[in-house]
Parts: sequence; structure tokens; C-alpha cells
Amino acid sequence: MIDVPLSVLDLAPVQTGASTGEALAATTELARRTEALGYRRFWVAEHHNMPGIASSAPSVVIAHLANATSRIRVGSGGVMLPNHAPLVVAEQFGTLEALHPGRIDLGIGRAPGTDQATALALRRTAEGLAAESFPTELAALLRYFRGTSADGISATPGRGEEPEIWLLGSSGYSAQVAAVLGVRFAFAHHINPLGTEDALALYRNSFRPTADLETPYAMVALSAVCADTDERAEELSAPRDLAFLQLAAGRPGTLPSTEEAAKFRPTERERQFIAQRRQGQATGSPDTVRAQLTDLLHRTGADELMLNTLVYDIEDRARSFELIEKIAAS
Repeated sequence: MIDVPLSVLDLAPVQTGASTGEALAATTELARRTEALGYRRFWVAEHHNMPGIASSAPSVVIAHLANATSRIRVGSGGVMLPNHAPLVVAEQFGTLEALHPGRIDLGIGRAPGTDQATALALRRTAEGLAAESFPTELAALLRYFRGTSADGISATPGRGEEPEIWLLGSSGYSAQVAAVLGVRFAFAHHINPLGTEDALALYRNSFRPTADLETPYAMVALSAVCADTDERAEELSAPRDLAFLQLAAGRPGTLPSTEEAAKFRPTERERQFIAQRRQGQATGSPDTVRAQLTDLLHRTGADELMLNTLVYDIEDRARSFELIEKIAAS
């Protein structure tokens, strides 16, 4: 039995041959279906200059998803703080929290989620883009929510309307910052599976209790594709693998179809890249995925799992979440 809450990370993937409107409609439908299945939260991620990802404006998408659902928590996985003024983020998510009290999560990341040229276009100045500026900007953001801003500015909405705060990361650095601030921590196991256990240990050992969070709370985000058979899960995973290969080669595009991916013949080097990307993730039949998730929980002690299921068809995406929910319940 998978006895921790399960949540969803969705990239609003744009399929080859589809529009961004269709991609966002599919994400909305997936939010409704995963809510009905009992998933705890549904997050969208901020990426820019990526033809295959439609969630470049997470606060806008979150507002839509919150209106389309009634119970599931909705949030960002995450807002990339270097791209935004802290006051703007406080006002946006303060507005969301005011409209949907108790249902909004603000997951914050320190990477730009894009290339440097696009990051510069977003911020319009190089100031604040460096990684060393992140702790200062994060502290400023938290002060806007808590009404203790040093600049005398009141975030309205924002002050007194703080969403649930999470720090996202794929390294020990983010784990330490989350621990010092006493906030929830989400580790990107799908990006750095070899660093998960060390980062979570660092977070727990360094955690400083706060009025909002007395004990550390760690979530592990991973790629997960579940189908009725191992063979079918492999077929459904092929478009994701090809999309990552294209991204690594500097050719980001829309999400290939299952048929397009099946025709692709990777080189030995590309097969090694795919194998590395899949390391520590969950792919297979219900029995296979149950064993993979159980092992991950045993090794990490995660308080929650967040699943990213990047497959071409919305019905296959929804079916994967349905099968994993049955695993958790059995």
C-alpha cells in the first residue's frame, strides 16, 4: 500500500498537431479527473520559450483550474522567482488565495525555467537573475505576505492571504534554504534522482520549526507512466523520451505522438541518455509501478509523492493516474 498522499505535476503539454488551447483544455480535464480520484494537489510548471509547454503563465492557469475544480489544491511547481518581482508574485498569489482560500499552493523555484536571453526579456534587467539574489528575493516575498516588508509597501491582495509555501529544488542548496526558512520542500527526483536522499536528509537535519510548520515536510516529484502492461507503458513513455532528446539537442518542440516516437531509432548515445533520464522513475504495469513507488518511499521517507505523467493522449494520461490511485488504495 502506498500510504502517503499522491499529487500531480502537469506541464500542459502541447501535442504535435494540437494547439495551446487544446493543451490547456486537456490539463483542465486532467485536474477534474484527478480531483475525482482523490489526488491531493495539482500543480503546473513555469517554462518559457518552449513550444511544447503551455503553462508559461502559472498564476493565470491556476486561477482557471481552481474555478474548474472544487476541492483539490492547485498551485505552481513552480513560479521561477528570478523571472518576477517579489511584489508581483505576492499580489498574484494573494489574489488567488483570497478567491480560493485554503486551496492555493505557491511552489517557488530559483532557476529561470528557460534560457538566459528569455529570462532577460522577462525581467528586462540583469539585476536579480543571478542565483545569489534568490535568498534575498525569497525573503522579500515572504515579508510581503506577512506584512513585515522593509520597504513599507503593503501587498494588496497578499498581506494576510498567504498561500501554502513550498520551496522547489534539485540540489542540497535548495534543501538548506527550505530548512532555514522552515517551509515545505519538494525535490525534483525526475531531474536529479541521484541527489534525492542526500537532499532530503539535509533538509530534515537542518530544519528550523516555524509557526506555520513545526516539523519538516518533504515531497518527491517523479516521472510516472502506468498502463495495463509493461509493454504498453513503454510505448506511452516513448514520446516523452523523444521530446527530452530534442530538448537536449537544442531543438525543443511539441510532444511527439506515440506513432512518431515508435518510428524513431535512437543511437547508442541517445539510448544511454534515455536510460539515465528514466533512472529511479516509475514506468510499467500496476505491479511494476507499485514496486517502484514502494522502493522510492522506503529509500526517501517522502511525506508525499507528486507524479508527472508526460504522455501524448489525455485518456492515457488519465488512465495512468487511475491505475496508480488503485495501487495506493489496495
